[in-house]
Amino acid sequence: MSESDLAGEEYPAEIHDYLSAFDKSLGFVDEMLKTMMSVSRSELLQKLDPLEQAKLDLVSAYTLNSMFWVYLATQGINPKEHPVKQELERIRTYMNRVKEITDKKKAARLDKGAASRFLRSALYEPKPQNKSAKRTPVPAKKKKTH
Repeated sequence: MSESDLAGEEYPAEIHDYLSAFDKSLGFVDEMLKTMMSVSRSELLQKLDPLEQAKLDLVSAYTLNSMFWVYLATQGINPKEHPVKQELERIRTYMNRVKEITDKKKAARLDKGAASRFLRSALYEPKPQNKSAKRTPVPAKKKKTH
């Protein structure tokens, strides 16, 4: 739908800018879908590791279900009362799981051996070489209060 097509339709003038932006967004979605569809799925999946494959599958499923949500809304059907809502929630749950896995991979691992060596050297107190060199700590003087 072009700008001239929108101008020929009868609708309230207040929503013209919204319709133009929506039409432009649809064009972007169409271009992205064409780009995704130009590469075979198996070829694309071969280039990705399993976690990236899961992300791609989840984003694709979420996108399709979101588009169906919008379709239902344009048909006057309340998508909140349709099973698509549960499907979107299910996909969102899996997306959160993948995010947790990704975050765990990025988290720093604790090397217990290195940590104990670090603490041991930080807390190291050299032993006196002879008994005359041994000092006892002197207690701090108390302040006088008047």
